[in-house]
Amino acid sequence: EQSKLPDKPGIDQFDFHHHKSRKEQKKLHYYCSPALLVIDELGYLALGQKGSDLFFQIISTRHQKGSTVITTNLAFADWANIFDSTTVATAIADRLVHRSQILILEGASYRRKK
Repeated sequence: EQSKLPDKPGIDQFDFHHHKSRKEQKKLHYYCSPALLVIDELGYLALGQKGSDLFFQIISTRHQKGSTVITTNLAFADWANIFDSTTVATAIADRLVHRSQILILEGASYRRKK
């Protein structure tokens, strides 16, 4: 049986400017502390500026400290459409691909099978 994490606000709903409050520090710790963080369907929705800032902070903090699995249908070249800027997208991708394994799965979608 798979355990369910408590409901938390989406990444785009978290105001993360300069780690001002204890509440914000706790939210960052929540996403940075697991040994394995799984992010499914990255790019399904754009993150906006706040979400991009938080995502960058999470990936930067976890870089070489914890494992992160990301699923997405988008190539790295299309990540500027997810994040607030090409600069942020490049910085995130750079940290993610360093010492990583990238798996590219091709074929028909399993969800579309009838």
